[in-house]
Amino acid sequence: MSAYRLLFLAGLLLCLAGIPPQQPTLYIIGDSTVRNGSGVGANSQWGWGSVIHTHFDTTRLAIENRAIGGRSSRTFLTEGRWDAILQTLKPGDFVLMQFGHNDGGAINDTTRARGSIRGTGDETEAIDNLLTKKHEIVHSYGWYMRKYINDTKAKGATPIVCSLVPRNVWKDGRVERGSASYGRWAAESAQSAGAYFIDLNEIIARKYEAGYDEAKLKADFFPADHTHTNRAGAELNAAAVIEGLRQLPACSLNRYVVAQGK
Repeated sequence: MSAYRLLFLAGLLLCLAGIPPQQPTLYIIGDSTVRNGSGVGANSQWGWGSVIHTHFDTTRLAIENRAIGGRSSRTFLTEGRWDAILQTLKPGDFVLMQFGHNDGGAINDTTRARGSIRGTGDETEAIDNLLTKKHEIVHSYGWYMRKYINDTKAKGATPIVCSLVPRNVWKDGRVERGSASYGRWAAESAQSAGAYFIDLNEIIARKYEAGYDEAKLKADFFPADHTHTNRAGAELNAAAVIEGLRQLPACSLNRYVVAQGK
């Protein structure tokens, strides 16, 4: 019997018993390109997770954007943020995840020890973390992504992996992709662990190339730097997430998407 049918039958039994079924929750995890704290002024920075609620029926789906700036696939875990989500994650929920922008940083230093080992392998590096003053075993980007996926599935929830949104960086008239690094590794992690995958990096890059060049993109969406968008850019990126989601017809999160956005 499919997981969806089991959830349907469970909800039916609860209704017959006079107990309303719990509303599913969409948890979003990631970095500052998903959620940003600066939302005022001409150079305001917005993440797509902060505006994606307009594309969902929030009377039937709760949305928890737990992304936070500066985090990598590694530090979102080591800071206990993932464990906090696991405490409430339940069958029927969804986890939408996007990491990669900060994973290329230093593995160990006194300011931002947040990097992960490049790739998707099982190699590790033991460190005495200069920032946290704790001993730590550092894993690969793919290892951390697979952990999020496997933990989500173990809770009866649905994992959806997004490749990282592209920066406003161009080469030879095209937006630089992450298809040789974190974009590819996100796809490989999703495939190997059995998660849905949205190639957000490619979807957005194509949209940028269709209507912009580097200067216009900066003026319209990237007033502060080449990584963080303003609200208009976040809205474009959120719509791209929904576009990618609709390319996954078997993913039940589509049931909560509203036709035109709100």
